[in-house]
Amino acid sequence: MPFWTYMLHCADRSFYTGHTDNLQTRIAQHEAGAIPGHTQNRRPIKLVWSQEFGTRMEALEAERQIKGWSRAKKLALIREDWKLISTLARSNQEK
Repeated sequence: MPFWTYMLHCADRSFYTGHTDNLQTRIAQHEAGAIPGHTQNRRPIKLVWSQEFGTRMEALEAERQIKGWSRAKKLALIREDWKLISTLARSNQEK
């Protein structure tokens, strides 16, 4: 069974990152406001990025990593700008 890490863009321009084993159902739950928390009062939401993983642990690890990223790095991920992601990662290590 595949697992997914996903990123949503919310009405207030914030990003929400989560993981699930059923991406379509989870997005529908977020859209309906059925999940308490960040997205409930920030609708409408839009799926802007997702990646499939083989295990829940891999998906959870990716979620945790992305949640720690800057807005600029998340935007680079959405655009699949790997060069910028690498640059931002290096500049963050120097701090």
